[in-house]
Amino acid sequence: MKEKLKNAAMAAMEKAYSPYSGFKVGAALLCDDGTIFTGCNIENSSFSPTICAERCAVAKAVSDGKTKFSAIAVCGGKDGILTDEPTTPCGVCRQVLSEFCSADFKIYLVTASDIKEFTLDRLLPFGFKL
Repeated sequence: MKEKLKNAAMAAMEKAYSPYSGFKVGAALLCDDGTIFTGCNIENSSFSPTICAERCAVAKAVSDGKTKFSAIAVCGGKDGILTDEPTTPCGVCRQVLSEFCSADFKIYLVTASDIKEFTLDRLLPFGFKL
């Protein structure tokens, strides 16, 4: 499944709209029922309304009635070229994931040569919860 998510994230990265930074990001979110939703970053000239790939994928899934997730793959790079440095979800994306995902939710960070695996609680050890 990691490879399938990696491929879906890389395909999503191709669709990124990043005219200001040139940094393209793709994400592939796996629902518990096996459905995969993809997302890409969508920049805006005023930067604040920029949408991250991970939140794009979550929004697409939730808007289709899916709220149970088991894994996400994330990849990114300048001009869409992967390096050996992983692109990690930003703090806001980590917090959004924690709204729907358990502490052991898998996060796969796709690099040029590897897929690094983390859990949500490792990347967001003190997430905000009500």
